[in-house]
Amino acid sequence: MALYKFESKVPKIGKETYVAETADVIGDVVIGNKCYIGPGARIKGDYGSIRIGNETAIQENCILHARPDETCSVGKQANIGHGAILHNCTIKDGAIIGMGAIVSDWAVVDKNAIVAEGCVVKQHQVIPAGKIAVGVPAKIIGNRDKQWAQFKGIYVELAKRYLKGLKKIK
Repeated sequence: MALYKFESKVPKIGKETYVAETADVIGDVVIGNKCYIGPGARIKGDYGSIRIGNETAIQENCILHARPDETCSVGKQANIGHGAILHNCTIKDGAIIGMGAIVSDWAVVDKNAIVAEGCVVKQHQVIPAGKIAVGVPAKIIGNRDKQWAQFKGIYVELAKRYLKGLKKIK
């Protein structure tokens, strides 16, 4: 993992959290316990702050950034899909952000909401708790159902497995 102190800002990584060797974590970043930070993730707390809750997955090639003196936050047990971009937004507990989705400045994805792959959540837009949003721009199409509960914890378990058994062979 590449952890970078920036000016006086030093990242803090929680216990039992896996951060891939090719992920960059810069400056004012706090990552909770039992998280998964995938290869290629860029988590930049240079202008602002990044806060990531316990048991959250930030998958491969995600970008998290905040505006000057502001915070981009991701709650606990959230799942941020491959290649998603979170910029100066709030993602609440249990939310799922699909692959390649973009959540823009001051947007809020409320508790247990789902933002589908490729979706764009505009500035100041709110995705209500337990709802599913799709499209560009994001539109609510329904309610999250129980099938999504089966994915809870899958990346927490993967982080444990990586911490125990991932070995670089070359």
